[in-house]
Amino acid sequence: MRSRQRWIVFVVALVTGEGVWSCGGPAGAPPAASSQPPPASGSGPAPQGDQIVPFTIHVPDEVLADLKDRLARTRLPDAIDGSGWTYGTDLAYLKELIAYWRDTFDWRAQERRLNAFEQFKTNIDGIEVHFVHRKSAQPNALPLLITHGWPGSFVEFTKIIGPLSDPTSHGGRAEDAFHVVAPSIPGYGFSAAPRSSGYGPQRMADIFAKLMTRLGYERYGTQGGDWGSIISRSLAVQDASHVAGLHLNFCVGGPPPGGQNAIDTLPPAEAEKVRSRLFAAGEEQGYSGIQGTKPQTVGYGLNDSPAGLAAWIVEKFRSWCDCDGDVEKKFTKDELLTNITVYWVTQTATSSARLYYESRHAGAVKLPRIDVPTGCAIFPRELVYAPRVWLEPGMNLVHWTEMPRGGHFAALEEPGLLVDDVRTFFRGLRSPTRGN
Repeated sequence: MRSRQRWIVFVVALVTGEGVWSCGGPAGAPPAASSQPPPASGSGPAPQGDQIVPFTIHVPDEVLADLKDRLARTRLPDAIDGSGWTYGTDLAYLKELIAYWRDTFDWRAQERRLNAFEQFKTNIDGIEVHFVHRKSAQPNALPLLITHGWPGSFVEFTKIIGPLSDPTSHGGRAEDAFHVVAPSIPGYGFSAAPRSSGYGPQRMADIFAKLMTRLGYERYGTQGGDWGSIISRSLAVQDASHVAGLHLNFCVGGPPPGGQNAIDTLPPAEAEKVRSRLFAAGEEQGYSGIQGTKPQTVGYGLNDSPAGLAAWIVEKFRSWCDCDGDVEKKFTKDELLTNITVYWVTQTATSSARLYYESRHAGAVKLPRIDVPTGCAIFPRELVYAPRVWLEPGMNLVHWTEMPRGGHFAALEEPGLLVDDVRTFFRGLRSPTRGN
């Protein structure tokens, strides 16, 4: 029984790059020099002091030309006949995706679509932080911080920002409106990468708490999946006096200390869910082991080869979604490539991977119990499954929804289900006199 408990902790640690009961940490290295064009940024002044300045994405033509040239000169490996996705990204699909990226994908059209969202930059603790800030027209809207993970980006939230901020235009009620803040984690996308060690999830949470204060929000909700879940959990502890509620679509945790609730003691249906997700996660640990130990090494290849970057990322979107092995059943090529292109043009494959190292090498730092009201949206194809009885000792769990479908990328994969659950959860937490 004890070996099974250790296995659960081991799997969750590899999936997230951290210990189940720990968060934050040091280490990492600055990016290596590159012969390709410098990372793309955008138009707008650089923020000075505590300024918040508008930001517009504009990738230079030479960066896009360099991308097409590299795609045209891709050197692909061989593959075992008929192996499909068994050994990793399917060769035939990658060829198809590369051809589409090179000949059909229209970055400028996607750039215009992304620029329809109000974007800004501000400098916090010496790091330029990029974020979307969509203010609702509803006067009593609740500020909501939504945080992405890896291998995602703020692009994941393009389907939920509108419904959350303008519910009446998307089948909702005016009283469920949010002012939405969707930052890029430092080291991801259009946020600058930390140039020193120490930027684990707790440090990211501190930056985002300062961002919400700078925006003038004294009370706000927070939501996230993947790293966004880990960072949001830290926010709920570190900035508890300002956090109205914590909503997660990646609720992870092992048996409480002492092992009194190991798998064999769970109800049969719960035990089967744990076992089935453990089995699925068993083949999904390699990326985390590499990024959690040698992110700089793998980063050289990802930063130099767009085909390699696409293979690294698209394989995770396919494996982690509820799509029966057909990634385009849930995501279009344009959706996949918009996210991948953000990583490419900003050269953040390496810096984003370092978050795994930072967290893994943090040491055991036990998180205090989360007293902020917490809600979990459980999607059936999530990487791991933690029963409610395992989570309740560590958090004030007041809301639990078992979704009928969906996987790891909830905001992009099942936006309607996620939006409805976020609205429902925060409905009773909007007044300062209620909840926390």
